[in-house]
Amino acid sequence: MEQRGLSRRRFLSGLAVSAGGATAGCLGAPTAGEPSTPSGEIPTPRQIDTPPADDEARYAEVIEATIDSVAMVQAIGPAGIIGQGSGFMHSPGLLLTNEHVIRGATELDIQLADKVWTTGEPIGEDAHSDLAVVEIDDPPQSAIPIEQSEYRATVGQEVVAIGNPFGLEESVSQGIVSGVGRNLPTGEGFSIPDTIQTDASVNPGNSGGPLVTMRGTYLGVITARQGQDIGFAISWRMVDRVVPSLIEEGTYDHPFIGIYTLPVTPTVAEANDLEEIEGVLVVDLIDGGPADNHLQGSTGERVVRGETIPTGGDVIIALDGHRIKTDEELSTFLALHTSPGDELAVTVIRDDQRVTEHIELGTRPSL
Repeated sequence: MEQRGLSRRRFLSGLAVSAGGATAGCLGAPTAGEPSTPSGEIPTPRQIDTPPADDEARYAEVIEATIDSVAMVQAIGPAGIIGQGSGFMHSPGLLLTNEHVIRGATELDIQLADKVWTTGEPIGEDAHSDLAVVEIDDPPQSAIPIEQSEYRATVGQEVVAIGNPFGLEESVSQGIVSGVGRNLPTGEGFSIPDTIQTDASVNPGNSGGPLVTMRGTYLGVITARQGQDIGFAISWRMVDRVVPSLIEEGTYDHPFIGIYTLPVTPTVAEANDLEEIEGVLVVDLIDGGPADNHLQGSTGERVVRGETIPTGGDVIIALDGHRIKTDEELSTFLALHTSPGDELAVTVIRDDQRVTEHIELGTRPSL
């Protein structure tokens, strides 16, 4: 999409979640109940009910409960290996990994528990959420699904990252949840919302592996390292939203509202004479997008503290009655609570008045 200076640097409303079509190839989704383990029995996910008090025993038990379900994924192209990462058993016979790990592959080699190599075939991919599901051949009995957490990640929570950094098999690192509800830019004008920040060491090759709790459940799918002691994982809430569609349909359609935004900071509030330093400023609209003719983009500029700030646009303060204070909250609400075709009540501050517009959400364009 065309970039228009400051107004196009912050693409929201399509931001990682607002917008959204999924691009992916569906090579055939499994029928209900398939595939099963070789014995025909569907294994039950493991979970540690009461972690031991001793630190060494606690970590050992978490690793024992999960590591056999973590895989090395090698993406093979015409000239050989084009990428390498991790994955883990999400449901019987189905491996969850990152879309970027398998992107462009013509074949997938998978190494599971007991050093057993097998092959896999993608059945669903979504570049917008960086998630992919791979059906694997003859998984070992010990490679059972890792159960997702029942709770959202909390800052300070202990976590373990498991994967294959730099091809080093079954590597484990520990840390805490450093932040939640982050927007992780994809480099394509969108972001992945609701991501988990961790200081557990992750490196190239960890992508696609699980970030697990001390009960042996997963909080998210590791997707990126953004500097020393800063890693990110796609939250289980996003996985829970996207992956069922990847399994059934091969793709996922993300909602799309079609706006470019800036968070309301003290400088933005001063430039726009806003009483509250919260909400999201609408800078521009995508021509013909869902919000076109409903919301108003910025009409001018003002220099405040040496910074040129767009002025005159609507300031989004609520979606369907839910208060929106930041762009992260806007993205997360759109991603986790709306779908293409939904009618969304958008409450804005416009000319010092509260106005509510009703917008039918579209489908985010494919990457």
